[in-house]
Amino acid sequence: MSANPQWDIRRALGVAGLFRVVCGVREAAVSPFLTLYLRQLGLAAPWVGVLMGTRHLVAAFWAPFCAFLARSHPRRRALLVGSLLGSAGASLLVLLVPPLDADLGPRSCHAGPSVTPALAVNVTLTQERGWSLPAESGAGISHASSFRKGLVESAQEPSGHLPRSLVGSGEGAWTASEVRHPVAAGREEAPWEEGASKVVSTARPSLAGGTALASPANVSVTQGDSGTLGLSPEGLLRTFLPCVVSLVFWELLAAPLEQVADDSLFEYLDAVDATDRHRTLWAWKPLGTAAGVCGIAALVEQLDCSLKASGPRGVVYFYGYALVSVLALPVSTVFPVPLCRRREPSCKTSKALSLVEGDPRLLLLAITVFLVGAVTSTTQNFLFWHMQDHGSSELVMGFSVALGLLGEVLLHPFRATLLRKLSRLGTLGLGLGCLSGQLLYYSFLWSWWSVLPAQVLSAISHGALWWAVGASLEDLATPGMERPLSAMFRGHFYGGGASLGSFVGGFVARHFSLAVLYQAGCAVLGLWLVLFLSVQPRLPQEPRVSYSKLLVVEASDTSDSEQGTERDCLVKASLGRSHRTGQNSAC
Repeated sequence: MSANPQWDIRRALGVAGLFRVVCGVREAAVSPFLTLYLRQLGLAAPWVGVLMGTRHLVAAFWAPFCAFLARSHPRRRALLVGSLLGSAGASLLVLLVPPLDADLGPRSCHAGPSVTPALAVNVTLTQERGWSLPAESGAGISHASSFRKGLVESAQEPSGHLPRSLVGSGEGAWTASEVRHPVAAGREEAPWEEGASKVVSTARPSLAGGTALASPANVSVTQGDSGTLGLSPEGLLRTFLPCVVSLVFWELLAAPLEQVADDSLFEYLDAVDATDRHRTLWAWKPLGTAAGVCGIAALVEQLDCSLKASGPRGVVYFYGYALVSVLALPVSTVFPVPLCRRREPSCKTSKALSLVEGDPRLLLLAITVFLVGAVTSTTQNFLFWHMQDHGSSELVMGFSVALGLLGEVLLHPFRATLLRKLSRLGTLGLGLGCLSGQLLYYSFLWSWWSVLPAQVLSAISHGALWWAVGASLEDLATPGMERPLSAMFRGHFYGGGASLGSFVGGFVARHFSLAVLYQAGCAVLGLWLVLFLSVQPRLPQEPRVSYSKLLVVEASDTSDSEQGTERDCLVKASLGRSHRTGQNSAC
C-alpha cells in the first residue's frame, strides 16, 4: 500500500451503487417466491413457517457476527467474493430436495383444453364415504359417483396423473383433492403446482364469490397416513429435514454479504469525512429489487410451458439467483474497502444493548420494531399463497412487490417534510396504522388484482415507519453509537420478531385460515399502537443541550460554584450521555 493512498469518492459511490442494484436483483430473484416453492414441494403452512423462522433467526445473529469479524481482518473483498460464490452454490442445493409426493411425474403442457379461472373443485368425502360436490362449483361440475370421473369431467385432468392416495383425517370428515390453482387458457396445471393438493381441510372455504375453495394454509399433504400436522415420518426425513439443512447452510453463506459491504463503504467514506454521501445510495437497492422481482416473474411466465415437463416451476428462481450472484463477482472485486483500519472498541453491540436497557424510550421502540417484524413476516411468508388462491400469477405478485418499493422511493423526497410536520411520534404512528390497515385489507381479498391498491400504502407502512425509527435512534443514541443501534434494531430486534412471527404464523394459518392470521396481526398492531401513543409521551424526556449556552458558559470568567456545576454538566452532556442518570441528578 502506498504511503499516500488515493481516495476516489465518486468512483467508490458508483461501484457501491451498482453493487446495491445487483444485490437487489439477486435477492428479488428468490426471496419473495421462496415460500411458493416450498408449497410446490408439498409442505404445509406450519412447516413453511418453521423453515422461514429458522432462516430469519440465522440471519439476525450470524450477519452481525460476521460483520464484527470482518472489521478485524483486512480480507473484506475476499469475504464478499466467497459469500457470493458460496451462496450461489448453496442455493442450488435446495433444488435437490425431493417433493413430498414421489409419484409426481412429467406431463405435457398441451394435454387438455382450457378451464375457466373461476372454476374450482371442492370434493368432500363424508363419514359414509359418499362423494358429493357443492353446488357453488358452478356449471360444468357433474355430480358423479366416482371422484376420478367427476374430476376428469370438470377439470379435464387425465386420470393417470391423479394422486395415488387421497386420505387424511379430520374430525370424522374426509376432504379429497381440490383444484386450487386456476388454469390459464390454453394450458393445464402441472402436477408440481399441486404440491398441497392431497389435503385435509379443517376450515371453511375462504374464497369470495361463492366458490367453494379451502384455504391452502389449512391443508396438508398426505401419503397414506395423516402424520403430524400433515407431515408423515417419511415426509419429515424425505423433504423437511433436507430443506432445513439446505436453507440454513445457504443463509450462513448469504447473510453476511450486505452488512459487510455496507460497513466497508461507511468506513471508507468516514476516513475522508464524506459519510453524508452514504445516505444517497439507499434508493439503488429498492430499484434493483423492483426490477428483479418483475423480471424473474416475467421469465417464469414465459418458461412455464417448458418447465412443466422437468419439475417445479420454482427452479427458475434459484437459477436466476445463482446467475446474478456470479454476475456480481466482478463488482465485488473492486468494491471500496477502507485503506487503513481504525482501532475501534469491540463491545459496541453490548454498549448498544445497555443503551436500550437504560432508556425506556429505546426499549419501547425496540418492542415496536420486534412486533413489526413479527407481523410483517406473515405478509412475506403467506401473502403470495393468498394471492395464488385467488388466481394471481407470479407476474402480478412481482408487480405488487415492485409497486410498494417504487412508492417508497417516490415518497422519499418528502421524508424531511413528513418528519417535521408530523414529528417522529406521529410518523411512527402513521406507519403502524397503515401497516395494520394493510393486514386487514389482505384478509378480505376477492380477486387476483385486489391486492394491488393496498400495496401503495407500503410507502408509509414500511418507508415512513423506518424513517421515524431511524430519526429516533439518531436522536437517542450517544455519539458514535448510531450505526450499532441501527444494526441491532434492524438485525436482532426486527429479525428476531420475523422469526417468531414465522413460527407462530404458520400454525395460526394451519388451524384457522390466512384471513384470520392477517386479522390477528391487524388487531395486535392496533392494540400496540394505542398503547404506544399513550405511553410514549409520558416517558421522561431528557433535557436537550443548548450549545449556544455552553459557549457562553465556557467563555465566562465567573467561577462561582453554581456556574461551575452548570458548565460541568453541559460539557458532560455535549461529550456523551452514557451516564445520563447520574448527570441529570447532579444537574
